[in-house]
Amino acid sequence: IIKSRIDNWGGLCEMDKLVKLLDQNLICTRTDISNESIHFYVESTREECVCPLCQTRSSRTHSRYNRIFQDLPIQDQKVWFILSNRKLFCDNPLCERTTFAESFPFIDSKAKKTKRLIQAIIEISLTQSSVSAATYLSQHIADVKKSTICNNKKKTNSQ
Repeated sequence: IIKSRIDNWGGLCEMDKLVKLLDQNLICTRTDISNESIHFYVESTREECVCPLCQTRSSRTHSRYNRIFQDLPIQDQKVWFILSNRKLFCDNPLCERTTFAESFPFIDSKAKKTKRLIQAIIEISLTQSSVSAATYLSQHIADVKKSTICNNKKKTNSQ
């Protein structure tokens, strides 16, 4: 386990720098590196979030939950993020929502893979069958099933 907050010179550690490439509002609190994968434990540094329904700003945290998703590999190792995601109160009395989850531009809500990983999966799968693409991707890029590839192709074709 590598703790990654601040290095000996008071600057961001290399793992924090990698995480900030995904989103400037994230910090890396811990990293686990094994022979097969890298796990980044991250949390947001935003003070406020905007309710997606009424656009009211909120800083009141309701709770937290871990959101786990995959990203592009680093040095041939699969990359997983464990995001301590906040659920916040919406303080607008006219809003239908009482709580909402913090959202991020690099991943769709409830998605298990980042947008850039999905794009890479689609690009790789265009040159081969879904079965061979799933085999290749699962061995080298990310955990992917044939059905995931087919669903992503359908979404791309319908847009």
